[in-house]
Amino acid sequence: MSALLQPATAREFLSGNEAVARGAFDAGVELAAAYPGTPSTEIVETLATFPGVYTEWSTNEKVALEVALGASMTGRRAITAMKHVGLNVASDSLMTLGQVGAKAGLVIAVSDDVGFSSSQNEQDSRFWGRFVHLPVLEPSDADEAYAMTRDAFALSERFEVPVLLRLTTRVSHVKRMAQTSTQEAPEAGRHGYVKDAARWITTPNHVARRLELRAERDGALALEVESSGWNRLEARGDRRIGFIVSGPAYHVVREAHPDAPILKLGLSHPLPLGLAKRFAASVDRVLVVEEVDPIVENELRAAGLSVHGKDVLPRGGEITVAVLERAVARLAESGLPSSVAPRAASVFPRPPTLCAGCPYTGVYFWLGQLKDTIICGDIGCYTLGCGSPWDAMDTCISMGASLGVAHGMAKAQEGDANRKSVLAVIGDSTFLHTGMPALANITYQGSNVTVLLLDNRSTAMTGGQNNPGNGHRFDGTPAPRIDFARLVEALGVKPERIRMADPYELPTFLKVLREEMKVREPSVIITTRPCVFTPEFERRAPLKVVDEDCNGCARCLEVGCPAITVTRRERQTRSEGKVVELAWTTIEQAACTGCDLCAKACSRGAIVPA
Repeated sequence: MSALLQPATAREFLSGNEAVARGAFDAGVELAAAYPGTPSTEIVETLATFPGVYTEWSTNEKVALEVALGASMTGRRAITAMKHVGLNVASDSLMTLGQVGAKAGLVIAVSDDVGFSSSQNEQDSRFWGRFVHLPVLEPSDADEAYAMTRDAFALSERFEVPVLLRLTTRVSHVKRMAQTSTQEAPEAGRHGYVKDAARWITTPNHVARRLELRAERDGALALEVESSGWNRLEARGDRRIGFIVSGPAYHVVREAHPDAPILKLGLSHPLPLGLAKRFAASVDRVLVVEEVDPIVENELRAAGLSVHGKDVLPRGGEITVAVLERAVARLAESGLPSSVAPRAASVFPRPPTLCAGCPYTGVYFWLGQLKDTIICGDIGCYTLGCGSPWDAMDTCISMGASLGVAHGMAKAQEGDANRKSVLAVIGDSTFLHTGMPALANITYQGSNVTVLLLDNRSTAMTGGQNNPGNGHRFDGTPAPRIDFARLVEALGVKPERIRMADPYELPTFLKVLREEMKVREPSVIITTRPCVFTPEFERRAPLKVVDEDCNGCARCLEVGCPAITVTRRERQTRSEGKVVELAWTTIEQAACTGCDLCAKACSRGAIVPA
């Protein structure tokens, strides 16, 4: 397998995600399915702009992988894309794919959020390659992302196996010049579906043979990696320390130690042990630089090589020049010089918050004031309810977990005289993703949980993608729209316990919330305001604060709208000796959507239309 399928004929300025999309298109991909998740979202969004490629937002990553497999089985090249936690959702089907393989090229692009800048955890998806017996390609930048994606389809078809293309946040989002090819894509439909029950039906009598074939494939891939152009030795003069590196950390090593020898791993699983042994014999000391877990390091040690890695490098987060230099400094007893002085990055902190006018602010205005209530959160914009000024969240585990965790808490407190009310907060897209089975379990078990289903008609956290709940497909064409009230009734919620509420109507929303929290059975409150960035949102005239009517109570700040800012603070001591903090505010009218939440929160009537 050549590192470059065709000579490059053009140079384009692309992010890693855009490069993957362009590489897939130039490789003749015909179907792309995904569930949006930062940092992978733009892969399929970019593919949707190319002609002749069917693209969709599937309801979750497991479904997306199965859609892509179906296309591969019928002879069409396919790609699915997801973030690292999404691969967990897809893992049930993924494990079987390691046995049955693929027919037409099938690429699984997974972007690990190294440093968990927008995720609930940090995860190293290279483990899945080992676990499932899949080859793993690791681009270090957009240029390699393009070329590796094209090669991934060829590799997939050559070995009849899905290929895991492992990206990280830095590769996905950072742009650079990439070499692209004008080679025409293969014609559509060059393969056809062939019935093969022994392969595609995974009954016990078929699996044994598939495992034998998988072992043969593993052996063939082990030979392939030793000669792959993606794994290369870069010999340089200073042999006191050599680096074995993969992914974007390669550029960090090159910057910090330009004279050091490097073994760069691009096709990193199976690991090219023969190449690694030759490299280790050529240098005095080996430092394995990988994000985030010591996968390559442990495999090399198991093969009998003496290497350094996570004994000096951190076990989490991105590896920067400063991080690498601190690690090399810890090896200084050998006299190794540090070629670059450690540098500390200074970035102005930007705490995350909800958008101005977001309907979730009305929800959290009240949730933050509830007492003796446990609030189980979920993955989406509403996760921000854990922060100031609301502090209205007690748990956030994974997509759809709010309902399952809330059910467990409610059942655990049954019969407890001091029981606390339990709320589960979940968005429309997340509910469709993995929330429905948990609600069915709540109703089936008769759990005393109040569910807040926040329908803002958008997969908002990842950029406002469409989903089955808003009546539009990927390309904006009309589609059947899920009726959430009927859906939750079908899942077992009694009709009288299904309430619709406008989160902009603060007194009414609080009344509904109090009523449903008093019942002793499953209850669902569906909010009915769209995201401020959807076409359905109707912007109103902005508001202003009348200074002479404002008494500094700062009640408006409890709404949490970023369009409201403090102009003056003051501490006063009341006659009874109580010290109170006062704050006078103003409203940035360019950001204000006129939602009126702050005006409803103001008891003085000091907030009026501008």
